[in-house]
Amino acid sequence: MIKKSASSGLFYKFAKELLYLMAVERLNVQPEMLRWVIQRAGLSTEKAIEAFPLLNSWLSQEKQPTLSQLKNFSAKFYVPFGYLFMDNLPIESIPFPMFRGEAGQQNHFNLNVYDTVMNVQARQEWLEEYLNENEIDTCKFVGSISTNTSISEAVRRLRLILELESRWAFSLSTPDAAVSLLGQKLENAGVFLVYNGVVGNNTHRKLKVSECRGFALVNEKAPYIFVNSADSKSAQLFTLIHEAAHLMLGVSAGHAGSEGFHHEATERYCDMVAAEFLVPVSVLREIWNNDTKSASRRFKASELVIARRAHDLGLMSDTDYKAFWTIYSQRQIAAKKNSSGGSFYMTSVKRVGRSFAIHVRNAVNNRQLSYTEAYRLTGLYGKTYDNFMTNNI
Repeated sequence: MIKKSASSGLFYKFAKELLYLMAVERLNVQPEMLRWVIQRAGLSTEKAIEAFPLLNSWLSQEKQPTLSQLKNFSAKFYVPFGYLFMDNLPIESIPFPMFRGEAGQQNHFNLNVYDTVMNVQARQEWLEEYLNENEIDTCKFVGSISTNTSISEAVRRLRLILELESRWAFSLSTPDAAVSLLGQKLENAGVFLVYNGVVGNNTHRKLKVSECRGFALVNEKAPYIFVNSADSKSAQLFTLIHEAAHLMLGVSAGHAGSEGFHHEATERYCDMVAAEFLVPVSVLREIWNNDTKSASRRFKASELVIARRAHDLGLMSDTDYKAFWTIYSQRQIAAKKNSSGGSFYMTSVKRVGRSFAIHVRNAVNNRQLSYTEAYRLTGLYGKTYDNFMTNNI
């Protein structure tokens, strides 16, 4: 048995007392910072105190928090611990415009959307450096068009890139199958995809469709498309092409809320590209039988996209379109059916992205990336990471 020396015993005693003092020592955190954290989390003061009762005495400055309490507070409200000691309030913003829905409201900030964007951006920054260092061929079509490019020409180019003809969706059984095929084609073209309906793997932090349907994060080496997997499959299909059009334009942006078309010039352009790609004019004229449901089943696009296309082409009268809209707008948004749980690892493939995961695995194997960094980038740790990479990628 190894005996501790007297000096060693004193050291352990001192360390223990120091840790105790750190745990009970009161730290000075300004009420303005605490209020900023509450606002950042999208809560009222009352709701925040209800969730974390100690906060009440901190705001009134009757008491100050201990280190342990403050760490619990930062974890509870998803704020970096170091922020709490800054002299000035941090300034955070999503690095591109969000359109429509709640996300498009002026001065609106949603923490779940922000953290999701920052997570994707961190992956993109690592990827850009990795792809450059290893001279790996990347996406060729970012910034290849402008809003002066005709819609028909933009769609023609995108069809060539994705190797999909105008009736590509007709042979597929479901919108789910269409999303899967389109995603594969985009990844083959060098786009990195993420599908997720929560922040990372935290099922308590859901991404509302009203806050984020999807976004495009432009980068010539590692362009990203994010799709909210809580959305309907037909809506996800539209999002994929809408965001692909953003990449072709070289303009990062996101959208949320209503399926309706937007009036902002770039957004409307991307909407029109998506509509023509998914529901080509020539094909719709040929198969139109005044039945939006039938056409929706064939194109795999939503009934709203079909109706708008039919109306714009004069195939549906103003009266019929208004009648359709009255009924459609009163429907509850179709929530995705909850599965019996599904495979965690199959879900993780969507959340991490297969192409991204392959590069991470290769970087670790080549000792260009530590396991610690790989865990951080994928959100998977230890044996879970090992199993994911070994059996699913």
